[in-house]
Amino acid sequence: MSTGPVSAPTGTVLASADLGTLLQLVPVQRAGLALLVAAIALPVVGVVIVGLDIMPVRFAMMHVALLGIAVGLVTGIDPMVCALVACALSGAGIAPLARTPGGLSGAMGLLMSLAIAAALLVLAVSGVNASGAFALLWGSILSVGTPDLVVLGVLAVVVPGLFWWRRREIGLLLYDRELAECSGVPVRALTTALLVLVAVAVAGAIRLTGALLVDALTLLPALAARRLGGSLRSITLWAIGIGVAVNLTGFLVALRLDWPPGPVLVLTAGAVALAVHLLPERRNRSWRAPASASLPSARSSH
Repeated sequence: MSTGPVSAPTGTVLASADLGTLLQLVPVQRAGLALLVAAIALPVVGVVIVGLDIMPVRFAMMHVALLGIAVGLVTGIDPMVCALVACALSGAGIAPLARTPGGLSGAMGLLMSLAIAAALLVLAVSGVNASGAFALLWGSILSVGTPDLVVLGVLAVVVPGLFWWRRREIGLLLYDRELAECSGVPVRALTTALLVLVAVAVAGAIRLTGALLVDALTLLPALAARRLGGSLRSITLWAIGIGVAVNLTGFLVALRLDWPPGPVLVLTAGAVALAVHLLPERRNRSWRAPASASLPSARSSH
């Protein structure tokens, strides 16, 4: 009769011990650090994606990253380096087509089709085993290495730094592109920089969750943050905070239950986004409207 009450605490202690043992492993520590660093930059990239209404960019860059990985497998160059370069060049290349959301969507569709066709052709002609390329579609967070941490660390510095340095211009651009042009904002250069950052960020996150689940690190925290924030600054801070909480919580839950981290991160982020959207809305304004607070400053400089 006494075994029932005793077994539950014993199981809890064993589970805690197992989790503590896992957290002492270097690959697990590296993966946790990568998720923490990623939470600083990637949700901000999600704010850009939502603000510019360029949802298709994620799917396009997944296909471009696959092409870069295929080229890397054939040439012997680090596949992730090739993926980052391919995504950066693609982001810069489509920037001139980003005059309107519709034009950018069309360019993304063309880019997706060409990239996946080229990737499959490269793999077929070269005879390289395609399993290594397609494995990154699902991610392998425990295989995160020092180069991945370096890329994420650079993004964690550059993305928030650009937002702070050009916060008024970015606020105007996310609010209204034409108004930003009339206010003297270098729209083309700024759009190009943002698209390159988005492209590189998507490629950099592939190792963590896989290309198919990258929304957990980018888009979902931004979608939740736009409900809570009343200005571009507050939305950005909310996105980072939600990203940190979701990444660490999802990772610990995945370790504790011995589940794959990628799906757990997506479900955790999705649950937070859904819970936030069920809260009563406190204002009847669009999330981008507060960015117009920067209009007087922008106009006064011209």
